[in-house]
Amino acid sequence: MFERLVSVALVAVVLIAGSAGCSSKKKGAGDEGTGTGISEEGVTPGGSLERFKEGEDLGAEEGPLKDINFAFDSYELDDDARSVLRGSAEWLKDHPKSRVEIEGHCDERGTVEYNLALGAKRARSAKDYLVTLGIAADRLGTISYGEELPLCREHTEECWAENRRCHFVVLNQ
Repeated sequence: MFERLVSVALVAVVLIAGSAGCSSKKKGAGDEGTGTGISEEGVTPGGSLERFKEGEDLGAEEGPLKDINFAFDSYELDDDARSVLRGSAEWLKDHPKSRVEIEGHCDERGTVEYNLALGAKRARSAKDYLVTLGIAADRLGTISYGEELPLCREHTEECWAENRRCHFVVLNQ
């Protein structure tokens, strides 16, 4: 598993390095972190990958911002997700110096590349909604881990549903 993460991270570094020389390349919505498995700023200290490498149980974390979940093969926010994000927006308004990294995750179905892109879209849709609720975009970073950091490892629909999520990491409070 760790070797696969390292491989994805290396591919991401190559993609980022390659795209740095393409300044004329048009950047559109959802490009932040899309298909790279890594954010534009790199892996953030304190993020899930760092905690995973240190042997922490990712499912044990309880932060002030709750995860949101998605339907299969979707990055649309349902009513439950919007409700959770409204609560997160209130918390962010009460903590104006906090920055948050929004992690997009997927279940194990689909290719690595597809899941990285879908995770990026999930993180982006959560970020965009928080921005519409009045949270400054520069306080919200996104990253996609695709299927690489699952909460649940069973091959059941319940487990896959748990893994289709956005996780929010508060970087400073």
